[in-house]
Amino acid sequence: MNKEFHTLEDFVGTHFIYTYDNGWEYCKNDHTVDYRIHGGMVAGRWVKDQEAHINLLTDGVYKIAWTEPTGTDVALDFIPNEHKLNGTIFFPKWVQDHPEITVCYQNEHIDLMQESRKKYDTYPKMVVPEFAQITYIGDVGTDNGETIAEAPYKGMTDDIRNGNYYDENYRIIKKDGHKYVQE
Repeated sequence: MNKEFHTLEDFVGTHFIYTYDNGWEYCKNDHTVDYRIHGGMVAGRWVKDQEAHINLLTDGVYKIAWTEPTGTDVALDFIPNEHKLNGTIFFPKWVQDHPEITVCYQNEHIDLMQESRKKYDTYPKMVVPEFAQITYIGDVGTDNGETIAEAPYKGMTDDIRNGNYYDENYRIIKKDGHKYVQE
């Protein structure tokens, strides 16, 4: 997709796949994001309806920032017209020491995230600053519940990039295992 981005309205409702450790994010509306993590120490983690601050910094440049129930802070700068992203993630010490606790569908385990944040050390934070290449841009529209609707699996980002995951209306194609087929 070669969409031009200038306003906040251009950005909201867009599905991005970006690659450093294969992070993925959907700017669901003007105040929440849904995302899955496909690589790195918390691969397999996925979240829906994460409250976030989503702002237009200047023409075509956006900032998304949030704090997770884990205590992890995230700040991402998107430059989609250039297919670039810069982000910094601030992992609490407990996530660095026990990442397996966070590898789940977070929405069903908020109490566990908050309990772990109190039980384990939060400092010093592990700071992960990275640049990323945006490798996919999809015009999903706002509040599309199917954009991030299941746990990540190996090859999912390739299925999406190759047009084998969503149909022309951005609905998940029925699947046989993880091989997507049209009916």
